[in-house]
Amino acid sequence: MVLMSRVVVGRVPGVVGQVVVSVQRMRAPSAPPAPMVAVIAVGWCCSRVHGSSGWGWFCVWGCWCCVGGVGGGLSETGSRWVFLAERACMVKRAWGGPAGLVRAADEAEREQLRRHPVPLRRVLMLFAPYRGRLLAVMAVIVASSLVGVVQPFLVREVVDVAIPLQRVPLLLVLVGGMVAATVVTQLLGVLQTLWATMVGQRVMHDLRVAVFENLQRQSLAFFTRTRTGEAQSRLVNDVGGMQSVVTNTATSIAANATTTIATVVAMVALSWRLSLLSLLVVPPAVWITRKVALARRALVDRRQETMADLHTQIEEGLSLSGMRLIRTLGASRARSELFGVTSGALVDLEVRSQLAGRWRLAVMQIVFAVIPALVYLVAGLPATSGGMTIGTLIAFTGLQAGLFRPLMSILNVSAEWISSMALFGRIFAYVDVESDVPEPVSPVFVDPVAARGEVCLEGVSLRYPGSDRDAVSGVDLFIPAGGTVALVGATGSGKSTVASLVRRLVDPSQGRVMIDGVDVRDIAEENLAALVGIVLQETYLVHDSIRANLLLARPDASEGELWAALEVAQIADVVRGLPLGLDTVVGARGYRFSGGEQQRIAVARTVLRDPRVLVLDEATSALDNTTERELQVALDGMMAGRTTLVIAHRLSTIRDADVIVVLDAGRVVERGSHAELMALGGAYAALVAGDGGGAVG
Repeated sequence: MVLMSRVVVGRVPGVVGQVVVSVQRMRAPSAPPAPMVAVIAVGWCCSRVHGSSGWGWFCVWGCWCCVGGVGGGLSETGSRWVFLAERACMVKRAWGGPAGLVRAADEAEREQLRRHPVPLRRVLMLFAPYRGRLLAVMAVIVASSLVGVVQPFLVREVVDVAIPLQRVPLLLVLVGGMVAATVVTQLLGVLQTLWATMVGQRVMHDLRVAVFENLQRQSLAFFTRTRTGEAQSRLVNDVGGMQSVVTNTATSIAANATTTIATVVAMVALSWRLSLLSLLVVPPAVWITRKVALARRALVDRRQETMADLHTQIEEGLSLSGMRLIRTLGASRARSELFGVTSGALVDLEVRSQLAGRWRLAVMQIVFAVIPALVYLVAGLPATSGGMTIGTLIAFTGLQAGLFRPLMSILNVSAEWISSMALFGRIFAYVDVESDVPEPVSPVFVDPVAARGEVCLEGVSLRYPGSDRDAVSGVDLFIPAGGTVALVGATGSGKSTVASLVRRLVDPSQGRVMIDGVDVRDIAEENLAALVGIVLQETYLVHDSIRANLLLARPDASEGELWAALEVAQIADVVRGLPLGLDTVVGARGYRFSGGEQQRIAVARTVLRDPRVLVLDEATSALDNTTERELQVALDGMMAGRTTLVIAHRLSTIRDADVIVVLDAGRVVERGSHAELMALGGAYAALVAGDGGGAVG
């Protein structure tokens, strides 16, 4: 849409020029060539709207050549330059992309575009799937513009012919035509709004889904190094900020450009002198608009960053975990003050963004208001009226009034487009971010039903980005099908990293992780999720019903399967005792249930997936002894017949494992059964003895 509209804008001087040449040839050969000055002025301004002084001077040079044969009509050289200027403007505006924007940007904007370049062609590709609808929108826009310029000519005939000559039948036809033109214009406008909005909203939908899906593919490391709320702000605020650009700006450019073309042609046909006078306002208007655009661009970028900060503070301050932390630390006042400062900064930026260059716009409005008065003056003077009739003057002023609105809109569209480039850059930066755990190009399928569940780590090392040491180094680990291995070690020894590697939440820097002899990097994400289930210490329940939380694991699970999973998790009786049963809403992060009940719901959710490999990462460490014993019964039922990797602090959780592996600073230092390691008297025995035999890390 934008490309098509830029082609339309670029063709303004050529189309107007061809019409004026025809009019010129019908006049006396000695008629002044001033209409061509107006034509070239339009071309110059159209090129300046999107920035490039060279193209403006190119058109001015063409103007000089056109007026070279004063008194002799349009010179041959002038004709060639009109043709070249029209073609040059069309090509430049259609394919020049944002190069003009880069030249006009300040250093901060240059850096923004260098970090996140936004080629115009890429923006246009968002509309590519809807090109058929776009052509229909363009057809409606052109038809609406043509019908819109008919009415002033009907008014001229009414004033000059029908009323003075008392031709009532003609008057009825003309009045009916005026009403019909208005009705048709409005109906076409409604149709244009409907189709354009449908296209724009579909583009926004595609963009939102693209950002969300790409973020879903990111590793956990991406979210640990990204500020809380930053991704949500990009997805909600930035995409929302682009919505008006995508939905309205493209059609606005096309509609206003075609209206401008039709209006200028009609004005020149009525009076080239008054047309030239009317168009003199355009160059200063272009200059003022470009100044406004540059002022707003930096403010928009800063406003979006501040909005992201505000979103982060809301996320951290009003979440359940954040509220607990703030209340327990007595930090409510400090957080409120910080929120107030950020919100105040946002208010300031919003006001400055809205008022940036307002005085310049006021000057431009004054200039536009002065032009009609000058038109009446010129038309009323005997030396300059040229025998203009009252009807022609009324028709001309009507066209002139209709010209300023689309012309102002085109200039404002340019400012809005420039100020929106930062938003496109921020969104595309998230669309383009590469995942640390990319999907395999040719995935190997491992049947979850037939899988044995054998897990093997060979020489696995991992160093997180920005760290100066390995989280795990040279880890070799083998878990036979149906076996249980427990990982123990001090905090920060790499236990949870090993669990993340098995589930492929992160990829190793060296070595490989295999399930049934297949590297997990060669297994598709959905396939791996069916093979490996994980229960974490911090259970996350979505703010929905128990049923909805369970169906996250298996959307096609039946009612009986849901209850069977709850039975295995030892929480079916609790759910039956609730008034709404499975339809009970768990609350934000499951706050309506105790920690043990939340964990058992999470266990039931994992049971529904029926994975061959089970990872328990500190699943009971935050529970009291009574709750732990209840949950351990549920875990024992889930572990039966499954390959299990257990990470725990409590001795009661890991002492019955087939093999216990001790990690220290990311390296395996001991392995064996509980009895063997206690007899060895090494690191494991020290961990057990360090807390009275109740904990091992």
